[in-house]
Amino acid sequence: MEKMDSRKLLFVSLMIFSMFFGAGNLIFPPQLGQLSGTNMLVSMGGFLISAVGLPILAIAVVAKAGGLHILASRVHPRFAFAFTVLIYLSIGPFLGIPRAASLAFEMGISPFLSNIVGESSLPLFIYTLVYFGIAYWLCMSPSKLVDRFGKVLTPVLLVLITNIFVFSLFKPIGVFVAPIGDYAQFPLLKGFIDGYMTMDAIAALNFGIVISIALKEMGVTEEKKLVSNTIKAGAIAGVLLAIIYGMLAYLGAVSQTRFGATENGAETLTNVVFYLFGQKGSVLLGVIFSLACLTTSVGLLTSCSQYFAKLMPKVSYRALVTILSVSSMIFANVGLTQILKFSVPALTAIYPMAIVLMVLALLNNFFKGNSYVYLFTMICTSFVSILEALGQFGLKVNILNSLPFYSKGLGWIIPAVVGAIAGFVYGNLNNKGVKKKYMLKSE
Repeated sequence: MEKMDSRKLLFVSLMIFSMFFGAGNLIFPPQLGQLSGTNMLVSMGGFLISAVGLPILAIAVVAKAGGLHILASRVHPRFAFAFTVLIYLSIGPFLGIPRAASLAFEMGISPFLSNIVGESSLPLFIYTLVYFGIAYWLCMSPSKLVDRFGKVLTPVLLVLITNIFVFSLFKPIGVFVAPIGDYAQFPLLKGFIDGYMTMDAIAALNFGIVISIALKEMGVTEEKKLVSNTIKAGAIAGVLLAIIYGMLAYLGAVSQTRFGATENGAETLTNVVFYLFGQKGSVLLGVIFSLACLTTSVGLLTSCSQYFAKLMPKVSYRALVTILSVSSMIFANVGLTQILKFSVPALTAIYPMAIVLMVLALLNNFFKGNSYVYLFTMICTSFVSILEALGQFGLKVNILNSLPFYSKGLGWIIPAVVGAIAGFVYGNLNNKGVKKKYMLKSE
């Protein structure tokens, strides 16, 4: 079977949605809504570009290229190996998965613990043991993820979040207020940066393997059909993400008049849910966060294990799931604060490279696949992003402060553009030189 019916395509889309939608995706939109106020629509426009547009673009370009490694090879074979391994490790067992488990515990279990019990490390250990036990069981049957995520877990998650939004319409929380800080001056840019921090564009580079296997299990084996169905499913997942983000941003936007400005989106969402449902809201919130984090963790564990199984054929998929689950559990027990201390610099270095790689893949036909464009652009981008990451460890490079948008975390943009132009010019000059030399020899 090469043509998928709309029902099966929808289930694959729901699986993709669930793999993207983790704790960070629950937290950022309410915070954006609360702080952007009357500028919410403009800020959400920027947020959707980076939190939905970039991940769907990543799914599309990876599908068309035939995999992340092949795409990264356009820069250089050695870069492809190092970059791909780094992407899988950072978004997987070293960061993304432990962070999801820690956040699920903080939001789903910690509120129910007494102060004395909460100070102990035992509750976190027990929770992560159960959490990764369930994740391990789900990962053991990757072909069943569409059924388990698309038909069960994701619909439950969507219904729970939609219920919160609907209840807020019948029990009004407040009204939109004036925007705060950068949301007043640069609402579109600030929204873009908020979406940029969800890390979904990097996660999307990993999920291509899982999506491909799911489609093949449904009988789609022809390469063109795999690519087209992957893009369609990704686009539907993107629409669902945009709708849910809009609901969450609205809840945040109307909450400030009642609760004031909070420190983060988790606190905002907690206030809203407790106002609407009372103490029972803590249970609802715990279920939502646990489901969102679990599905994301399973997606990351599965994709990482499948990638490293291809990279190291002598190590089985089952063994890799075991290793990654155990290591992720260990890192999760280090604590969320320590995880973020090392994860933010790593993402600062990697994320700009991932975005540049995706954009170049999108524009590949425009510069006719000139390899120097990929190479020069990546050199310039990585130079800035790596130095910025080192700066977060205290190794400041003051010259970076003069770069446009640097204070907004986007200092790599201009160097990337300069690198692309330089690579395009050098590539064309080099090709002309080769042609001229060839013509002289033939004469």
